[in-house]
Order: sequence, then structure tokens, then C-alpha cells
Amino acid sequence: MEEPVPAPARRALAVAAAVLLAAAAGCSSGGGHTAKGAGHSSAPAAGGDAAQPAQPAPAAIVTGPGPKSSYDVQPQPAPGSCHYRYTADKQPLPDPNCTPGAISPAVSQDNLKDTICKQGGYTSGIRPPANLTGKEKAENAKSYGYTGPMGDAEYDHLISLQLGGDPNDARNLWIQPPSPGHVSGKGPNNPKDSVETHLHTAICKGQVTLVAAQQAIATDWTTAEVKLGIRSGSSPTPEADADDD
Repeated sequence: MEEPVPAPARRALAVAAAVLLAAAAGCSSGGGHTAKGAGHSSAPAAGGDAAQPAQPAPAAIVTGPGPKSSYDVQPQPAPGSCHYRYTADKQPLPDPNCTPGAISPAVSQDNLKDTICKQGGYTSGIRPPANLTGKEKAENAKSYGYTGPMGDAEYDHLISLQLGGDPNDARNLWIQPPSPGHVSGKGPNNPKDSVETHLHTAICKGQVTLVAAQQAIATDWTTAEVKLGIRSGSSPTPEADADDD
């Protein structure tokens, strides 16, 4: 026959049991306590053993409305809201917030022979008329604060029409000021034009993809050829605009 447990001992055992039950409840339900690192997932980031700081993804080039049978004058960014950038050798680049570039939905890698690589040309049939783009150019000059001779500045498609750029999306057009060495009064004669022609040739020869060329010229037209392996590190040379801007 077992000896009866004294009353003080029974009370101590009851208290200990209650404490253990409370602790177990807290572990399963949170019990009002915040675990270490609460609010953050403890699972490792995909592809790694530990979470890493998020890196900003490159902005995708938007798709514009594409060619139309008739175009309307497009609203431009607010006056003074756009700011040129310049390379080390003073070549102008557009403001990526105002002019990130826009592509045409009518051009794809699968239909190059029927569009930008078409024998006999493609761009003349989709280009907005000069009386319309002239109005846009004047307003875009206010957007960028351009005050030089209008005849020396080109209202340029950042992603040119011969590279599948959208014809009249305001995000693909900017007033491109003259490059260094330009002779005032001689009209636009920018090195970017030769870059566009070289990229177009490379696309149609299958040397680079359409998307790669569009991304390269939208990012920085001065480095696009080097990035795509079309030329070495020499600078682009001025070339007369082939009406494919």
C-alpha cells in the first residue's frame, strides 16, 4: 500500500503542472509572445541558402499602340520635367522617365521579313506626318527645356522605326540635341543614326535578335553596338539620317 502524498507536496505538483500546460499552450498558439524574427519568413530565398536583398529588375520596354492609318498629336511631358543625360564624351541621352522607349506590336522576331526587313522598305508607310510630329516636337522641346535651333535638333524615335519602335508613342520620342562637333545650321546629323542602321542590318542578317537590339539602344545608344558585339570600342560616327529614325 502506497503512502499518501502530503498536502503541501500535492499543491506544489499541481502548480508545476499548471505552469507546464501554460507553456505548452504558448508554444502552439503564440500565447501573446512574439517569436524571434517575427514578421519575416524564415524560409530561404529561392535558389539560395538565405534571403538576399531584392535587386531592382530592369524596366521592361512598353508596347505602344502600333501603326495607324491616321495619327493624333500626342500629349508630351510637362514643361521642364525631362532632363538630358550625357555620356563621358558629351553625347546626349534621353531622360528614362520621360523617354524609356516603346515598341510596336506589329513587329516581332517571327515576321521580320514582312516588316522591318522587307525588301523595298517598311518605315515610310507607318511614319506619322511631319505636320503632326512638328507640333509634338515643339512641345517636347519645352518638356526637355531645349532652346537651341529647332532645325538642328532631331525629333527622334529612341527605338527607331527600322528597329520596330512604335511610330507615335510619346514614350518613344524625344528632341535629340546636336552631338559634339555639330555645325550649327546644318540640320540634324547625329551618330545615333548610324547605330540604328548597323543594328537593323545585324537583325536582318540574323546576327542579333530584335529584342536584344531594342533593349540595347533604349538603354544607351552609344554603347549598343559594342554591347551586341557589332563593333569594337570605337565611337559611333555621324551619318546622314536615312529617314528611319
